[in-house]
Amino acid sequence: MKKITGVYRNQNMHWVGDGFPVRNLFSYDRLGQAISPFLLLDYVAPYPFTPTKEQHGVGSHPHRGFETVTIAYQGAVTHKDSSGGGGTIQTGDVQWMTAGSGLVHEEFHSTKFAQKGGLFEMAQLWVNLPAADKMTAPQYQAIQAQEIPVIHFEDEAGHLRVIAGTYAEQQGAASTFSPVNVWDGVLKAGHRQDVFVPVDHNTLVVVLQGEMLLNGHQKVLDNSIVLFAHDAEPQIQLEALTDAKFLILTGKPLNEPIQGYGPFVMNTKQEIIQAFEDFNQGKFGEIPVQEHHR
Repeated sequence: MKKITGVYRNQNMHWVGDGFPVRNLFSYDRLGQAISPFLLLDYVAPYPFTPTKEQHGVGSHPHRGFETVTIAYQGAVTHKDSSGGGGTIQTGDVQWMTAGSGLVHEEFHSTKFAQKGGLFEMAQLWVNLPAADKMTAPQYQAIQAQEIPVIHFEDEAGHLRVIAGTYAEQQGAASTFSPVNVWDGVLKAGHRQDVFVPVDHNTLVVVLQGEMLLNGHQKVLDNSIVLFAHDAEPQIQLEALTDAKFLILTGKPLNEPIQGYGPFVMNTKQEIIQAFEDFNQGKFGEIPVQEHHR
């Protein structure tokens, strides 16, 4: 079994805008190179929103130097950005946005969801870009649930969705700049599942809901992440003590300096200063006005 090197839990919630009550489960300013190429993960545990005609979410803000991956578990989010990307992701969908050289975007609950209200549940992952690709042109991948390969475990114990990378010879839906796997899964109480990961990757298991036993000995509660050693063992054993929802993230470390400030993640302090200058000079563009409130 792959050796566990750390378990971290965060139950503290904070608001991003007025639409995303998040728990930050990991970030690069605390864990640095140990999680490369991943930078950050925010999880919105199921949260009830009452029906409204107002817009809830987070207004126009910039990014440069990395990608944001939003997984919609319940509810719907409408995204618009200054590079022309946009669309609404519904339950089961994934939005993979490459900020690259820089863009401005906004994320709001979809009009339909806001008017109806209900449970809202999302995860947002930040994936770093290699230095050579940080200034790539912004891109947007809207991935619908039906495009994501699903691997069903035996005995109807649960499943694994291959959002990015490969698992059991199934190719993930997203295209990536460096080798990463993003798999999300569920496992029913009392079931056990072995999962194999590339040995040259950094590996994280994120337990979003429920309780799990990892490698037969490590109990892990909800809102937790588990880090693994860089050893030659490819195998992780997952066991659900209660019905569990989880993410498995693996990626080949970039081994490049990480310099970040707010919405920008680059390699040097100078590049961060440049990002602020470029943003202030309007070089990230703006969201077309006619696109609002549609």
